[in-house]
Amino acid sequence: MQLDHTFTVPAAPDEAWKLFHDLGRVAPCMPGAVLDTLEGDTFTGRVKVKVGAVQMSYRGEGTVTRDDAARTMRLALSGSETRGAGTASATVTAELVADPAGTRVRVRTDLDITGRPAQFGRGIMAEVGDRIVGQFADRLAELMSGPQVGTATAAAPAEPEAVDLGAAALPVLLKKAAVPAAAVLAAVILVRVIGRRRRGSLQG
Repeated sequence: MQLDHTFTVPAAPDEAWKLFHDLGRVAPCMPGAVLDTLEGDTFTGRVKVKVGAVQMSYRGEGTVTRDDAARTMRLALSGSETRGAGTASATVTAELVADPAGTRVRVRTDLDITGRPAQFGRGIMAEVGDRIVGQFADRLAELMSGPQVGTATAAAPAEPEAVDLGAAALPVLLKKAAVPAAAVLAAVILVRVIGRRRRGSLQG
């Protein structure tokens, strides 16, 4: 499954690219995620999501490669549910380009997921991705607008706050349900009309 997203941050490309080298500061901007360890270009972390009353936690690892000349970063990610058989792997490529508002970040995600989230399909996953990336962009913009500090110091990893995929997926679920519901309603009305006509003809 391939997902594409674009957002802008209020900083010059060189400044934004410098921040993207600091995963310790960028990672907390991602909803539902916590960075546990970071050693060079290798890291581990956790992600917690929920859909309605169902909550899922993933533990995984990743590596990052960068092309400084092209201002492109690639993340290779893999993980699995801590209490389930679901797995997730992704290759995320982020490209930073100049924009009148600062820096435009183009993100392409090649996602392979199994387990309960896989049932949503591409449409809902794209909607979920839009909202998560939107929250990430807002937090990143807030970070870049605040005081510029050095690389984040190591701290005890916190428990991630679950990102609610149910809330994000609900509009798409309603859209998908709208056509079948309308079809059922039309069928019910048609049956009633036919029934009335038949009763009328028998009475005549």
